Amino acid sequence: MHRWEYHICNIHVVTFETLTWMLHSTFCLQRLSMADQQQQPSSLLSSRIDDGSGMENRWRDIERLLLRSGNLVGPGFEPGPELREALQNDFRVLVIGAGGLGCELLKDLALSGFGHIDVIDMDTIDVSNLNRQFLFRIVTQSFHLLIDFSHTLHYYLVSAAKHEQSVAGSHALRLGMQDVGKPKSEVAAARVMQRVKGVTVIPHFCKIEDKDIAFYKDFQIIVLGLDSLEARCYINSVICGFVEYEEDGSPDLSTIKPLVDGGTEGFKGHARVIIPGITPCFHCSLWLFPPQITFPLCTLAETPRSPAHCIEYAHLIQWGQDRIGEYFDADNPEHMKWIYDQALKRGEQFNISGITYSLTQGVVKNIVPAIASTNAVVAATCALETLKIATMCSTGMDIYMQYTGTEGIYLRTVPHDKDRNCIICSPGVPLEVDKSITLQKFIDTLLKDSRFKLKLSKPSVSYHGNNLYMQAPAVLEEMTRPNLQEQLLRLMGGETSDVLNINDRRLTGVLRVRVTFREGADTIDMDTAGT
Repeated sequence: MHRWEYHICNIHVVTFETLTWMLHSTFCLQRLSMADQQQQPSSLLSSRIDDGSGMENRWRDIERLLLRSGNLVGPGFEPGPELREALQNDFRVLVIGAGGLGCELLKDLALSGFGHIDVIDMDTIDVSNLNRQFLFRIVTQSFHLLIDFSHTLHYYLVSAAKHEQSVAGSHALRLGMQDVGKPKSEVAAARVMQRVKGVTVIPHFCKIEDKDIAFYKDFQIIVLGLDSLEARCYINSVICGFVEYEEDGSPDLSTIKPLVDGGTEGFKGHARVIIPGITPCFHCSLWLFPPQITFPLCTLAETPRSPAHCIEYAHLIQWGQDRIGEYFDADNPEHMKWIYDQALKRGEQFNISGITYSLTQGVVKNIVPAIASTNAVVAATCALETLKIATMCSTGMDIYMQYTGTEGIYLRTVPHDKDRNCIICSPGVPLEVDKSITLQKFIDTLLKDSRFKLKLSKPSVSYHGNNLYMQAPAVLEEMTRPNLQEQLLRLMGGETSDVLNINDRRLTGVLRVRVTFREGADTIDMDTAGT
Protein backbone atom coordinates (compact mmCIF):
# COMPACT_ATOMS: atom_id res chain seq x y z
CA MET A 1 0.00 0.00 0.00
CA HIS A 2 1.30 3.46 -0.89
CA ARG A 3 2.07 5.74 2.03
CA TRP A 4 -0.58 8.26 0.97
CA GLU A 5 -3.16 5.47 0.63
CA TYR A 6 -2.43 4.40 4.19
CA HIS A 7 -3.08 7.95 5.41
CA ILE A 8 -6.39 8.20 3.56
CA CYS A 9 -7.58 4.92 5.06
CA ASN A 10 -6.56 5.69 8.64
CA ILE A 11 -6.87 9.43 9.23
CA HIS A 12 -10.36 10.41 10.30
CA VAL A 13 -9.77 13.85 11.81
CA VAL A 14 -7.27 15.71 9.64
CA THR A 15 -6.05 19.24 9.13
CA PHE A 16 -6.81 21.39 6.09
CA GLU A 17 -3.19 21.00 4.91
CA THR A 18 -3.41 17.21 5.17
CA LEU A 19 -6.60 17.13 3.13
CA THR A 20 -4.96 19.29 0.47
CA TRP A 21 -1.97 16.97 0.40
CA MET A 22 -4.31 13.98 -0.01
CA LEU A 23 -5.90 15.67 -3.03
CA HIS A 24 -2.44 16.36 -4.46
CA SER A 25 -1.40 12.76 -3.90
CA THR A 26 -4.52 11.47 -5.63
CA PHE A 27 -3.72 13.53 -8.71
CA CYS A 28 -0.06 12.45 -8.68
CA LEU A 29 -1.06 8.76 -8.67
CA GLN A 30 -3.40 9.40 -11.60
CA ARG A 31 -0.61 11.21 -13.45
CA LEU A 32 1.87 8.40 -12.84
CA SER A 33 -0.67 5.88 -14.10
CA MET A 34 -1.16 7.91 -17.30
CA ALA A 35 2.61 8.21 -17.76
CA ASP A 36 3.02 4.45 -17.45
CA GLN A 37 0.47 3.95 -20.21
CA GLN A 38 1.87 6.57 -22.56
CA GLN A 39 5.62 6.01 -21.97
CA GLN A 40 6.37 9.28 -23.72
CA PRO A 41 9.65 11.06 -22.94
CA SER A 42 9.27 14.58 -21.64
CA SER A 43 10.98 17.52 -23.23
CA LEU A 44 11.16 19.29 -19.89
CA LEU A 45 13.09 16.81 -17.76
CA SER A 46 16.13 19.03 -17.32
CA SER A 47 16.35 21.19 -14.24
CA ARG A 48 16.99 24.22 -16.41
CA ILE A 49 15.04 25.19 -19.53
CA ASP A 50 16.56 27.16 -22.37
CA ASP A 51 13.64 28.21 -24.55
CA GLY A 52 15.85 29.86 -27.12
CA SER A 53 15.32 33.32 -25.70
CA GLY A 54 18.40 33.29 -23.51
CA MET A 55 16.29 32.98 -20.34
CA GLU A 56 17.54 29.59 -19.20
CA ASN A 57 17.29 30.74 -15.58
CA ARG A 58 13.63 31.72 -15.85
CA TRP A 59 12.56 28.99 -13.41
CA ARG A 60 15.30 29.56 -10.83
CA ASP A 61 12.97 30.93 -8.15
CA ILE A 62 10.38 28.20 -8.72
CA GLU A 63 13.11 25.59 -8.36
CA ARG A 64 14.05 27.03 -4.99
CA LEU A 65 10.57 26.09 -3.83
CA LEU A 66 10.28 22.72 -5.57
CA LEU A 67 13.79 21.25 -5.36
CA ARG A 68 14.42 21.52 -1.64
CA SER A 69 12.52 20.89 1.55
CA GLY A 70 11.90 23.27 4.45
CA ASN A 71 10.03 23.88 7.68
CA LEU A 72 6.95 25.38 6.03
CA VAL A 73 6.26 22.77 3.37
CA GLY A 74 2.92 21.02 3.17
CA PRO A 75 2.41 17.47 4.45
CA GLY A 76 3.78 14.82 2.11
CA PHE A 77 5.88 17.26 0.07
CA GLU A 78 8.71 15.48 -1.72
CA PRO A 79 11.06 17.88 -3.55
CA GLY A 80 12.30 16.99 -6.99
CA PRO A 81 12.38 18.08 -10.66
CA GLU A 82 9.32 15.96 -11.42
CA LEU A 83 7.16 18.58 -9.68
CA ARG A 84 8.04 21.27 -12.20
CA GLU A 85 7.66 18.71 -14.96
CA ALA A 86 4.13 18.03 -13.74
CA LEU A 87 3.34 21.76 -13.71
CA GLN A 88 4.61 22.14 -17.27
CA ASN A 89 3.10 19.01 -18.79
CA ASP A 90 0.23 17.60 -16.77
CA PHE A 91 -1.63 20.24 -14.78
CA ARG A 92 -4.45 22.01 -16.61
CA VAL A 93 -5.59 25.23 -14.97
CA LEU A 94 -8.71 27.16 -15.99
CA VAL A 95 -8.77 30.92 -15.43
CA ILE A 96 -12.23 32.46 -15.63
CA GLY A 97 -12.08 36.16 -16.40
CA ALA A 98 -9.49 38.10 -18.41
CA GLY A 99 -10.05 41.57 -17.00
CA GLY A 100 -7.92 43.47 -14.51
CA LEU A 101 -7.56 40.53 -12.14
CA GLY A 102 -7.52 37.93 -14.92
CA CYS A 103 -4.58 39.56 -16.72
CA GLU A 104 -2.55 39.43 -13.52
CA LEU A 105 -3.57 35.82 -12.90
CA LEU A 106 -2.55 34.69 -16.37
CA LYS A 107 0.83 36.36 -16.05
CA ASP A 108 1.48 34.99 -12.55
CA LEU A 109 0.42 31.43 -13.35
CA ALA A 110 2.47 31.32 -16.54
CA LEU A 111 5.55 32.59 -14.69
CA SER A 112 4.91 30.10 -11.87
CA GLY A 113 5.56 27.19 -14.19
CA PHE A 114 2.06 26.13 -15.26
CA GLY A 115 2.32 25.02 -18.88
CA HIS A 116 -1.32 24.46 -19.85
CA ILE A 117 -3.80 27.24 -19.08
CA ASP A 118 -7.27 27.92 -20.48
CA VAL A 119 -9.02 31.26 -20.11
CA ILE A 120 -12.71 32.13 -20.53
CA ASP A 121 -14.10 35.64 -20.94
CA MET A 122 -17.18 36.92 -22.74
CA ASP A 123 -16.10 40.57 -23.01
CA THR A 124 -14.27 42.59 -25.64
CA ILE A 125 -11.60 45.17 -24.91
CA ASP A 126 -12.72 48.72 -24.23
CA VAL A 127 -10.44 51.75 -24.14
CA SER A 128 -11.34 52.25 -20.46
CA ASN A 129 -9.71 48.88 -19.65
CA LEU A 130 -6.25 49.94 -20.74
CA ASN A 131 -5.12 51.72 -17.60
CA ARG A 132 -4.91 48.46 -15.62
CA GLN A 133 -5.36 45.47 -17.96
CA PHE A 134 -1.75 45.48 -19.10
CA LEU A 135 -1.99 42.60 -21.59
CA PHE A 136 -3.93 44.86 -23.94
CA ARG A 137 -2.36 47.55 -26.13
CA ILE A 138 -3.37 50.83 -27.72
CA VAL A 139 -0.49 51.26 -30.20
CA THR A 140 -0.41 49.42 -33.53
CA GLN A 141 2.63 47.36 -34.48
CA SER A 142 3.35 49.63 -37.46
CA PHE A 143 4.17 52.58 -35.18
CA HIS A 144 7.18 50.77 -33.65
CA LEU A 145 7.14 53.09 -30.64
CA LEU A 146 5.25 53.72 -27.45
CA ILE A 147 2.97 56.74 -27.25
CA ASP A 148 2.23 58.38 -23.95
CA PHE A 149 -1.17 57.09 -22.77
CA SER A 150 -2.65 60.52 -22.11
CA HIS A 151 -1.62 61.74 -25.58
CA THR A 152 -3.17 58.68 -27.23
CA LEU A 153 -6.40 58.98 -25.26
CA HIS A 154 -6.63 62.67 -26.18
CA TYR A 155 -6.11 61.78 -29.84
CA TYR A 156 -8.88 59.19 -29.65
CA LEU A 157 -11.35 61.54 -27.98
CA VAL A 158 -10.68 64.40 -30.43
CA SER A 159 -10.98 62.08 -33.42
CA ALA A 160 -14.17 60.48 -32.10
CA ALA A 161 -15.74 63.90 -31.65
CA LYS A 162 -15.29 64.62 -35.36
CA HIS A 163 -17.29 61.60 -36.45
CA GLU A 164 -20.75 60.26 -35.86
CA GLN A 165 -20.88 58.23 -32.63
CA SER A 166 -22.40 55.27 -34.43
CA VAL A 167 -19.22 54.71 -36.43
CA ALA A 168 -16.69 55.75 -33.79
CA GLY A 169 -16.11 52.15 -32.79
CA SER A 170 -15.15 51.20 -36.34
CA HIS A 171 -12.49 53.95 -36.38
CA ALA A 172 -10.94 52.85 -33.08
CA LEU A 173 -8.57 50.30 -34.54
CA ARG A 174 -7.44 52.64 -37.34
CA LEU A 175 -6.73 55.37 -34.80
CA GLY A 176 -4.06 53.30 -33.05
CA MET A 177 -6.33 51.16 -30.86
CA GLN A 178 -4.64 47.86 -31.66
CA ASP A 179 -6.66 45.66 -29.30
CA VAL A 180 -9.82 47.70 -28.71
CA GLY A 181 -12.90 45.76 -29.77
CA LYS A 182 -11.17 42.37 -29.79
CA PRO A 183 -12.06 39.49 -27.41
CA LYS A 184 -10.17 39.79 -24.13
CA SER A 185 -9.53 36.06 -23.84
CA GLU A 186 -7.96 35.77 -27.29
CA VAL A 187 -5.70 38.81 -26.97
CA ALA A 188 -4.62 37.89 -23.43
CA ALA A 189 -3.80 34.31 -24.43
CA ALA A 190 -1.72 35.41 -27.42
CA ARG A 191 0.19 38.00 -25.41
CA VAL A 192 1.05 35.59 -22.58
CA MET A 193 2.30 32.95 -25.02
CA GLN A 194 4.34 35.62 -26.78
CA ARG A 195 6.10 36.68 -23.59
CA VAL A 196 6.39 33.33 -21.75
CA LYS A 197 7.85 30.72 -24.04
CA GLY A 198 6.71 27.14 -23.51
CA VAL A 199 3.29 27.94 -22.06
CA THR A 200 0.08 27.12 -23.93
CA VAL A 201 -2.92 29.34 -23.25
CA ILE A 202 -6.19 28.36 -24.92
CA PRO A 203 -8.80 31.16 -25.13
CA HIS A 204 -12.57 30.71 -24.99
CA PHE A 205 -14.57 33.75 -26.08
CA CYS A 206 -17.95 32.86 -24.61
CA LYS A 207 -20.09 32.86 -21.50
CA ILE A 208 -19.29 30.31 -18.83
CA GLU A 209 -22.81 28.94 -19.22
CA ASP A 210 -22.14 28.23 -22.90
CA LYS A 211 -19.70 25.48 -21.99
CA ASP A 212 -20.99 22.01 -21.27
CA ILE A 213 -20.66 20.98 -17.63
CA ALA A 214 -18.25 18.21 -18.65
CA PHE A 215 -15.85 20.87 -19.98
CA TYR A 216 -14.94 21.88 -16.43
CA LYS A 217 -14.02 18.32 -15.48
CA ASP A 218 -10.92 18.51 -17.68
CA PHE A 219 -9.10 20.83 -15.27
CA GLN A 220 -7.28 20.05 -12.05
CA ILE A 221 -7.71 23.56 -10.60
CA ILE A 222 -10.08 26.43 -11.46
CA VAL A 223 -9.08 30.03 -10.67
CA LEU A 224 -11.64 32.83 -10.68
CA GLY A 225 -11.01 36.46 -11.60
CA LEU A 226 -14.66 37.48 -11.75
CA ASP A 227 -16.59 40.62 -10.80
CA SER A 228 -20.02 38.99 -10.64
CA LEU A 229 -21.71 37.16 -7.77
CA GLU A 230 -23.94 35.31 -10.22
CA ALA A 231 -20.97 33.92 -12.15
CA ARG A 232 -19.25 32.83 -8.94
CA CYS A 233 -22.39 31.08 -7.78
CA TYR A 234 -22.65 29.26 -11.12
CA ILE A 235 -19.07 27.92 -11.05
CA ASN A 236 -19.42 27.05 -7.37
CA SER A 237 -22.50 24.96 -8.17
CA VAL A 238 -20.67 23.26 -11.05
CA ILE A 239 -17.66 22.11 -9.06
CA CYS A 240 -19.73 21.13 -6.02
CA GLY A 241 -21.92 19.07 -8.33
CA PHE A 242 -18.85 17.03 -9.36
CA VAL A 243 -18.27 15.74 -5.83
CA GLU A 244 -19.38 12.21 -5.10
CA TYR A 245 -19.79 11.00 -1.53
CA GLU A 246 -19.06 7.71 0.15
CA GLU A 247 -21.70 5.91 2.20
CA ASP A 248 -20.33 7.49 5.38
CA GLY A 249 -20.78 10.98 3.92
CA SER A 250 -17.09 11.64 3.22
CA PRO A 251 -16.23 13.05 -0.23
CA ASP A 252 -14.49 10.94 -2.86
CA LEU A 253 -11.18 12.78 -3.27
CA SER A 254 -10.82 11.84 -6.93
CA THR A 255 -13.99 13.84 -7.77
CA ILE A 256 -12.88 17.11 -6.13
CA LYS A 257 -11.87 20.14 -8.20
CA PRO A 258 -10.20 22.82 -6.02
CA LEU A 259 -11.37 26.37 -6.65
CA VAL A 260 -9.27 29.49 -5.99
CA ASP A 261 -11.36 32.65 -5.98
CA GLY A 262 -10.12 36.24 -6.09
CA GLY A 263 -12.01 39.50 -6.12
CA THR A 264 -11.24 43.21 -5.88
CA GLU A 265 -13.21 46.38 -5.22
CA GLY A 266 -11.22 49.58 -5.15
CA PHE A 267 -8.55 49.28 -2.47
CA LYS A 268 -10.14 46.14 -1.04
CA GLY A 269 -9.70 42.56 -2.17
CA HIS A 270 -10.01 38.95 -1.13
CA ALA A 271 -8.68 35.55 -2.00
CA ARG A 272 -10.08 32.22 -0.90
CA VAL A 273 -9.54 28.52 -1.39
CA ILE A 274 -12.57 26.28 -1.82
CA ILE A 275 -12.18 22.51 -1.60
CA PRO A 276 -15.71 21.26 -2.42
CA GLY A 277 -17.09 18.92 0.20
CA ILE A 278 -14.35 19.83 2.70
CA THR A 279 -14.20 23.61 3.12
CA PRO A 280 -17.06 26.11 2.99
CA CYS A 281 -18.22 26.70 -0.56
CA PHE A 282 -19.10 30.10 -2.01
CA HIS A 283 -22.77 29.67 -1.13
CA CYS A 284 -21.87 28.95 2.52
CA SER A 285 -20.42 32.47 2.86
CA LEU A 286 -22.70 34.63 0.73
CA TRP A 287 -23.26 36.71 3.85
CA LEU A 288 -19.77 38.18 3.30
CA PHE A 289 -21.04 40.19 0.33
CA PRO A 290 -23.07 43.31 1.18
CA PRO A 291 -26.34 43.88 -0.68
CA GLN A 292 -26.22 46.13 -3.73
CA ILE A 293 -27.10 49.77 -3.03
CA THR A 294 -30.50 50.80 -4.36
CA PHE A 295 -32.47 54.04 -4.10
CA PRO A 296 -36.21 54.36 -3.38
CA LEU A 297 -38.02 55.64 -6.47
CA CYS A 298 -39.89 58.21 -4.39
CA THR A 299 -36.55 59.76 -3.37
CA LEU A 300 -35.35 59.84 -6.97
CA ALA A 301 -38.57 61.41 -8.22
CA GLU A 302 -39.36 63.89 -5.44
CA THR A 303 -36.45 64.65 -3.11
CA PRO A 304 -33.06 63.96 -4.74
CA ARG A 305 -30.20 64.81 -2.36
CA SER A 306 -27.05 63.59 -4.13
CA PRO A 307 -25.50 63.39 -7.61
CA ALA A 308 -26.28 59.66 -7.66
CA HIS A 309 -29.98 60.41 -7.18
CA CYS A 310 -29.98 62.71 -10.23
CA ILE A 311 -28.17 60.15 -12.35
CA GLU A 312 -30.46 57.29 -11.37
CA TYR A 313 -33.52 59.48 -12.02
CA ALA A 314 -32.36 60.06 -15.58
CA HIS A 315 -31.50 56.37 -15.95
CA LEU A 316 -34.51 54.67 -14.36
CA ILE A 317 -37.32 57.17 -14.86
CA GLN A 318 -36.60 59.84 -17.46
CA TRP A 319 -35.21 57.47 -20.10
CA GLY A 320 -38.46 55.51 -20.20
CA GLN A 321 -40.51 58.70 -20.36
CA ASP A 322 -38.55 60.51 -23.07
CA ARG A 323 -37.30 57.60 -25.20
CA ILE A 324 -40.27 55.25 -25.12
CA GLY A 325 -39.61 51.76 -26.44
CA GLU A 326 -35.88 52.35 -26.87
CA TYR A 327 -33.56 49.90 -25.10
CA PHE A 328 -30.92 51.53 -22.92
CA ASP A 329 -27.41 50.21 -23.60
CA ALA A 330 -24.90 51.17 -20.93
CA ASP A 331 -22.07 50.46 -23.36
CA ASN A 332 -23.41 52.90 -25.95
CA PRO A 333 -21.58 56.25 -25.52
CA GLU A 334 -24.51 58.22 -26.95
CA HIS A 335 -26.89 56.68 -24.43
CA MET A 336 -24.51 57.36 -21.56
CA LYS A 337 -23.99 60.97 -22.73
CA TRP A 338 -27.76 61.48 -22.77
CA ILE A 339 -28.05 60.24 -19.17
CA TYR A 340 -25.21 62.56 -18.16
CA ASP A 341 -26.82 65.59 -19.79
CA GLN A 342 -30.22 64.91 -18.20
CA ALA A 343 -28.60 64.35 -14.79
CA LEU A 344 -26.82 67.71 -15.08
CA LYS A 345 -30.15 69.46 -15.77
CA ARG A 346 -31.75 67.70 -12.79
CA GLY A 347 -28.82 68.69 -10.59
CA GLU A 348 -29.19 72.33 -11.60
CA GLN A 349 -32.91 72.15 -10.84
CA PHE A 350 -32.29 70.93 -7.25
CA ASN A 351 -29.00 72.80 -6.74
CA ILE A 352 -26.94 69.59 -6.62
CA SER A 353 -23.34 69.77 -7.85
CA GLY A 354 -20.63 67.15 -8.43
CA ILE A 355 -22.19 65.35 -11.41
CA THR A 356 -19.47 64.20 -13.80
CA TYR A 357 -19.42 61.89 -16.79
CA SER A 358 -17.20 59.36 -14.99
CA LEU A 359 -19.53 59.38 -11.98
CA THR A 360 -22.47 58.82 -14.34
CA GLN A 361 -20.74 55.75 -15.76
CA GLY A 362 -19.95 54.48 -12.28
CA VAL A 363 -23.51 54.85 -10.97
CA VAL A 364 -25.26 53.43 -14.03
CA LYS A 365 -22.88 50.49 -14.44
CA ASN A 366 -22.37 50.05 -10.67
CA ILE A 367 -18.66 50.52 -11.27
CA VAL A 368 -16.19 50.74 -8.40
CA PRO A 369 -12.88 52.31 -9.50
CA ALA A 370 -10.36 49.55 -10.14
CA ILE A 371 -6.90 49.84 -8.60
CA ALA A 372 -4.10 48.05 -10.44
CA SER A 373 -2.08 47.42 -7.28
CA THR A 374 -5.05 45.72 -5.62
CA ASN A 375 -5.39 43.40 -8.61
CA ALA A 376 -1.69 42.59 -8.37
CA VAL A 377 -1.80 41.74 -4.65
CA VAL A 378 -4.89 39.52 -4.92
CA ALA A 379 -3.73 37.78 -8.11
CA ALA A 380 -0.34 37.01 -6.57
CA THR A 381 -2.07 35.44 -3.57
CA CYS A 382 -4.33 33.34 -5.80
CA ALA A 383 -1.42 32.19 -7.99
CA LEU A 384 0.61 31.23 -4.92
CA GLU A 385 -2.29 29.23 -3.46
CA THR A 386 -2.72 27.48 -6.83
CA LEU A 387 0.97 26.53 -6.79
CA LYS A 388 0.64 25.26 -3.21
CA ILE A 389 -2.31 23.04 -4.09
CA ALA A 390 -0.52 21.65 -7.13
CA THR A 391 2.82 20.89 -5.45
CA MET A 392 2.34 21.09 -1.65
CA CYS A 393 5.51 23.23 -1.54
CA SER A 394 3.99 25.09 1.41
CA THR A 395 1.04 24.87 3.76
CA GLY A 396 -2.16 26.28 2.28
CA MET A 397 -4.03 29.40 3.31
CA ASP A 398 -6.74 28.75 5.87
CA ILE A 399 -9.63 29.47 3.53
CA TYR A 400 -10.02 33.28 3.29
CA MET A 401 -7.65 36.26 2.91
CA GLN A 402 -8.85 39.85 3.16
CA TYR A 403 -6.80 42.78 1.84
CA THR A 404 -7.49 46.39 2.78
CA GLY A 405 -5.22 48.81 0.97
CA THR A 406 -6.65 51.93 2.62
CA GLU A 407 -5.27 50.76 5.98
CA GLY A 408 -1.75 50.37 4.61
CA ILE A 409 -0.45 46.94 3.70
CA TYR A 410 -3.04 45.13 5.79
CA LEU A 411 -3.68 41.44 5.25
CA ARG A 412 -5.44 38.92 7.40
CA THR A 413 -6.46 35.32 6.96
CA VAL A 414 -9.59 34.01 8.64
CA PRO A 415 -11.31 30.61 8.70
CA HIS A 416 -15.03 30.20 8.07
CA ASP A 417 -17.34 27.42 9.15
CA LYS A 418 -18.87 25.11 6.60
CA ASP A 419 -22.67 25.11 6.50
CA ARG A 420 -23.61 21.48 7.01
CA ASN A 421 -27.04 22.16 5.53
CA CYS A 422 -25.82 24.09 2.48
CA ILE A 423 -27.97 23.19 -0.52
CA ILE A 424 -24.93 23.38 -2.82
CA CYS A 425 -22.06 21.55 -1.08
CA SER A 426 -23.75 19.51 1.63
CA PRO A 427 -23.61 15.70 1.29
CA GLY A 428 -27.34 15.83 1.94
CA VAL A 429 -29.73 18.66 2.87
CA PRO A 430 -31.84 17.24 5.72
CA LEU A 431 -35.56 16.70 5.12
CA GLU A 432 -37.84 14.81 7.46
CA VAL A 433 -41.00 13.23 6.00
CA ASP A 434 -43.73 10.81 7.04
CA LYS A 435 -43.22 7.12 6.37
CA SER A 436 -46.35 6.93 4.26
CA ILE A 437 -45.47 9.75 1.90
CA THR A 438 -45.65 8.97 -1.80
CA LEU A 439 -43.09 10.05 -4.35
CA GLN A 440 -45.57 12.57 -5.81
CA LYS A 441 -46.15 14.18 -2.42
CA PHE A 442 -42.41 14.19 -1.77
CA ILE A 443 -41.86 16.16 -4.98
CA ASP A 444 -44.64 18.55 -3.96
CA THR A 445 -42.92 19.00 -0.60
CA LEU A 446 -39.66 19.92 -2.31
CA LEU A 447 -41.37 22.54 -4.46
CA LYS A 448 -42.97 24.15 -1.37
CA ASP A 449 -39.79 24.15 0.73
CA SER A 450 -38.47 27.71 1.12
CA ARG A 451 -34.86 26.50 0.96
CA PHE A 452 -35.34 25.42 -2.64
CA LYS A 453 -37.33 28.45 -3.75
CA LEU A 454 -36.54 29.46 -7.33
CA LYS A 455 -34.16 26.50 -7.65
CA LEU A 456 -36.68 23.82 -8.61
CA SER A 457 -39.41 23.79 -11.24
CA LYS A 458 -39.73 20.21 -12.53
CA PRO A 459 -37.49 18.04 -10.36
CA SER A 460 -36.40 14.53 -11.31
CA VAL A 461 -35.53 12.10 -8.52
CA SER A 462 -33.00 9.26 -8.47
CA TYR A 463 -31.73 6.93 -5.77
CA HIS A 464 -28.37 5.15 -5.93
CA GLY A 465 -28.33 5.47 -9.71
CA ASN A 466 -31.93 4.28 -10.16
CA ASN A 467 -34.37 6.71 -11.72
CA LEU A 468 -37.41 7.00 -9.47
CA TYR A 469 -39.04 9.68 -11.60
CA MET A 470 -37.73 11.55 -14.65
CA GLN A 471 -39.41 14.66 -16.04
CA ALA A 472 -37.76 14.17 -19.43
CA PRO A 473 -37.38 12.74 -22.00
CA ALA A 474 -40.98 11.67 -22.58
CA VAL A 475 -40.16 7.97 -22.81
CA LEU A 476 -38.48 7.99 -19.36
CA GLU A 477 -41.27 10.08 -17.89
CA GLU A 478 -43.80 7.50 -19.05
CA MET A 479 -41.72 4.61 -17.72
CA THR A 480 -41.25 6.15 -14.26
CA ARG A 481 -44.71 7.73 -13.89
CA PRO A 482 -46.20 4.74 -11.97
CA ASN A 483 -43.67 5.36 -9.18
CA LEU A 484 -45.35 8.66 -8.33
CA GLN A 485 -48.11 6.84 -6.42
CA GLU A 486 -45.71 4.48 -4.67
CA GLN A 487 -44.54 5.05 -1.12
CA LEU A 488 -41.10 6.64 -1.09
CA LEU A 489 -39.96 4.37 1.74
CA ARG A 490 -40.60 1.30 -0.38
CA LEU A 491 -38.85 2.83 -3.42
CA MET A 492 -35.80 3.39 -1.19
CA GLY A 493 -35.71 -0.24 -0.14
CA GLY A 494 -36.91 0.39 3.40
CA GLU A 495 -33.96 2.62 4.32
CA THR A 496 -35.13 5.02 7.05
CA SER A 497 -32.46 7.62 6.22
CA ASP A 498 -30.61 8.02 2.94
CA VAL A 499 -29.74 10.51 0.19
CA LEU A 500 -31.82 11.20 -2.91
CA ASN A 501 -30.37 13.04 -5.92
CA ILE A 502 -32.54 15.80 -7.36
CA ASN A 503 -32.00 17.14 -10.87
CA ASP A 504 -33.74 20.14 -12.37
CA ARG A 505 -33.20 22.41 -15.35
CA ARG A 506 -32.77 25.32 -12.93
CA LEU A 507 -29.96 23.54 -11.10
CA THR A 508 -26.38 23.73 -12.30
CA GLY A 509 -25.39 20.57 -10.43
CA VAL A 510 -27.13 17.93 -8.37
CA LEU A 511 -29.16 18.73 -5.27
CA ARG A 512 -28.61 16.05 -2.63
CA VAL A 513 -31.41 15.63 -0.09
CA ARG A 514 -31.01 13.39 2.94
CA VAL A 515 -34.47 12.01 3.59
CA THR A 516 -35.26 10.81 7.10
CA PHE A 517 -38.54 9.07 7.75
CA ARG A 518 -40.28 9.96 10.98
CA GLU A 519 -40.57 7.19 13.55
CA GLY A 520 -43.94 6.08 14.85
CA ALA A 521 -47.13 4.55 13.48
CA ASP A 522 -47.75 4.98 9.80
CA THR A 523 -50.46 7.46 8.93
CA ILE A 524 -53.22 6.72 6.48
CA ASP A 525 -53.06 8.49 3.15
CA MET A 526 -56.69 9.60 2.69
CA ASP A 527 -56.13 10.10 -1.06
CA THR A 528 -55.52 6.38 -1.53
CA ALA A 529 -57.58 4.94 1.32
CA GLY A 530 -60.07 2.29 0.23
CA THR A 531 -58.40 1.64 -3.12
